[in-house]
Parts: sequence; structure tokens; C-alpha cells
Amino acid sequence: MGKFFDSIQEQHQAFIVKQRLFFTGTAPLSQDGHVNISPKGLDSFRVLSPTRVAYMDIVGSGNETSAHILENKRITFMFCAFDGPPNILRLYGQGTTILPHHPEWETLSAHFELQLATRQIIVADIHKVQTSCGFGVPLYEYLGERDYTQQWAAKKGEEGIAAYKAEKNRVSLDGLPTALF
Repeated sequence: MGKFFDSIQEQHQAFIVKQRLFFTGTAPLSQDGHVNISPKGLDSFRVLSPTRVAYMDIVGSGNETSAHILENKRITFMFCAFDGPPNILRLYGQGTTILPHHPEWETLSAHFELQLATRQIIVADIHKVQTSCGFGVPLYEYLGERDYTQQWAAKKGEEGIAAYKAEKNRVSLDGLPTALF
């Protein structure tokens, strides 16, 4: 059975730190809109306090998370134990996209090893935490991080990345503006 908490407890934070992969879930308000679930890695997640988290977001082919939280702020994070004891942890919150010109950028970016392909930092204020058994989650072995993004970013350079973001990351799949708009 799932258990609910009002904030991230010490045991939750210890679990989060051990995970190499997490997922974000967002959705637009429109019933015709597309729900987005996105896998994240690269040591990009930080617990800032029992009710605040952030992750370093890397340039991708879309920017659904930013568009959805700009429209309605809803975001869910999910962590699954792929080794060790079974466990699933969900964090429910209200998100904000932080871009390099934002007043919080310097403080937040200090928590990460920024990459050339860093697009933005997503911050969320967490109002509910849920744990569940995770009995159905298979066991997997972590082999390492992929370096494709770093290679792609190096090949594009700063100007090429800026052009790519302007073309691919300003509007969502459903036509919603992102924070890059």
C-alpha cells in the first residue's frame, strides 16, 4: 500500500540520491493535449529542502515540461528502485522554469555541473510525497551515462544550440509556448 507524506523525509532523500534515473510527468489543461513523461539522468536532480527540488534540464527535441508548467505548474517526479529493495517514490508539486537570466539562476546553477547543453533548471515546490511497493519494477544493472548529448552539443557549439532551441524548444507539441518563447 502507498503511503503519503507532506514533505520529503530523510529516507526519501537518501533513496533519491542513489537513483541514476528519474521521470518527470506533466500535462496541459486541454483534454486533447498530450501528457508528457520524460526520463532524466546525468546526476541532474537535487533536493533543496524538504519541500523544494530542482533538476538541470538538457536540450532535447521538445520542451513539453516547460510549456506545461508555464500553463498550469503541475509536475510529478517518479523514482524507481531498479536494484536493491523494491520501491517507487513520487513527488507531486508546482514547477517553475528558471532560465539563465532569472535572478535565481546563479544560486540554483551552483548545485549542478552545468553542461553546454543545459537548457534550463526546473524547480518544484513539493506538496505531496508518495511511496509505494515497486514489486512490479524489474531489476536492471546501471552501466553508465551516455555521452551523445555532450558530443552533439560540442559539434553544434553555443550558436548552433541557440538556433536549435529557437527552432525546436519554444513551442510544445500542442502549440503551447515554453519559457523560451
